[in-house]
Parts: sequence; C-alpha cells; structure tokens
Amino acid sequence: MSPTKDIANAAVIGAGGGIGSAIANSLETRARGTCVFRLSRSNSSLQTDARQLHIDLKDESSIQAATVAIARQAEALDLIIVATGLLHRGETLRPEKSWSALSGDNLEQLFRINTIGPALVAKHFLPLLAKGRKSTFAVLSARVGSIEDNRLGGWYGYRASKAALNMLIKTLSIELARNRPRAVCVGLHPGTVDTALSQPFQRGVPEGRLFSPDFAAEQLLQVLDARSPSDSGGLFAWDGSRIPW
Repeated sequence: MSPTKDIANAAVIGAGGGIGSAIANSLETRARGTCVFRLSRSNSSLQTDARQLHIDLKDESSIQAATVAIARQAEALDLIIVATGLLHRGETLRPEKSWSALSGDNLEQLFRINTIGPALVAKHFLPLLAKGRKSTFAVLSARVGSIEDNRLGGWYGYRASKAALNMLIKTLSIELARNRPRAVCVGLHPGTVDTALSQPFQRGVPEGRLFSPDFAAEQLLQVLDARSPSDSGGLFAWDGSRIPW
C-alpha cells in the first residue's frame, strides 16, 4: 500500500473550494515530485499553468476535455479526489426542515452537483487510474447521507443526493475491481469544516469539532493512506471510522 506521499500524479476536482484547495496543497507539500492537477469551475482556458484546468460538473463536455488535457501530461493518475458539493445557495436553496419545503427545482440542483456530477467524473476519469499498483478514487460524501444513521430527519435533498452518491460509489467499486484489483474507491466524510458550505450551520457545532480546511485535508489523506482494496466501496469519516450505509 503506497502512502499518498509516494503519489506521482493526482487530480483534485473542486480545487477552488476550501477543502479541495487544502487537499491539493497538502499533496504538493508531502512530496515535491507529486504532479497535482487542480480542476475547478473558476479556472479558465486562459490559465498559463497546464495543471490548472477548467471543469464544470454540469457540463459533461468540460469533464471529458479535462481528461484529455491530463492524458497529454500524465501517463496515469494514482489519486483522484472529487471535493465538490452543494448544500445551500442564496435564499432559495436551503436545507429543508419539513417536507412542506420540498422543491423540485432545488432537488434537481442538489442531485446535479452532489450525485450526477461525480458520476460523470467517474465515467471519464476512472480510465485514467493507474493499473498494477494502488490507485484511489475518492469522493467527498457526508454522514447525513447514511440511511442507517438518520435519526433527526430534515435536510431531504442533501441527504438523498448524498445517499445516492454513496450507492454510486459502491457500484463503481465493484466494476473498478474487475480491471484494477488494487484500486480503492471510497466516500469520505470530512466532518464539519470551516468553509462556505458549512458557514450558516456552524453555531451548533461542538467545541473542537469545527475543523480548518488544512486539518481536514491532512486527516482525509491519512484515511486514504490506510485504505486497501478490501475497503473499496465504503464510506469513511475523517478519523478513519467506517460509516454505515
């Protein structure tokens, strides 16, 4: 099992966000020789750094174009991390407290970013994973996507989109094992991280459990270091514990 410090090529989708940026920075710090491709919607085609690429999870053609650009520069990827997610947007898209707040438009937005986007990333990026050695495809999920762990209710759209993402991760892991038996495909729960996604909901977070992006990034990379193919298809928290489906 190769630790992430030995990774030659990595791709971080969502590198413009708090967690994604911290993961990319940590990967580069761990080993100077690691080539980290940073992909985000904010990157444009005018970027002078060939490792900073544009991607839009709502535009499959941009996902495919990103893989073509990476394939020109790297023979294979040892690590792919999808660090994207949508929980709220303005005053119209907020976590539902009751079924009376359900909105078809909001559900569609949440599934588009939290479920469909990562699925399309997998479609185009998984063929780039290295063969013959450990390689990893990881996606940021959430504990609230666990059906078994749901005891509070609410947050219908976010919970459902993450639960669907978890099923995709499990299903992808089964197919991936057929042609890359040393690969790992997992979901990651980063905890509550001090980013724009969690900002409106930080008031009730217990002391010491609101993590900085740098702390979360290092924890998640340590979790991935410890994973083996037998863990593939699972959902793991920032402390390495397995979260039930």
